[in-house]
Amino acid sequence: MSQDADDRYRLGMATRRAVLGDAHVDRAQAAASPIDRDFQTFITEGAWGSVWSRPHFSKRERSIVTIALLAALGQDEELAMHIRATANTGTSCEDVVEALLHVAVYAGVPAANHAIKIAKQVYGEMKMPHGGESR
Repeated sequence: MSQDADDRYRLGMATRRAVLGDAHVDRAQAAASPIDRDFQTFITEGAWGSVWSRPHFSKRERSIVTIALLAALGQDEELAMHIRATANTGTSCEDVVEALLHVAVYAGVPAANHAIKIAKQVYGEMKMPHGGESR
């Protein structure tokens, strides 16, 4: 890796850990194999080091945008992971509900309905009241 790539990787790993938590990142790193090792580096540098680490949006704002996009695209596992990450980003359950209402209008009621079911399940696993603050 070049110096810039090294810096992006280090910054990305710090941001990734801050958002997803050490346990999640440690599991992903431990499970890396020759098949996905380059992919893990790519998402750490690109998604986390280049995009999530930019200063204009807060982690809360990025979390809201990410949740809406994942819900609209039907990316269930990633959606659940990012809803769990709201505990680290300052994103409230109310923020998620508002984002999913936008998904209903702009991406379709079925996508939002499914995402709401996922949010309810994840918040239940997190032992958070549905509709309560996640902060």
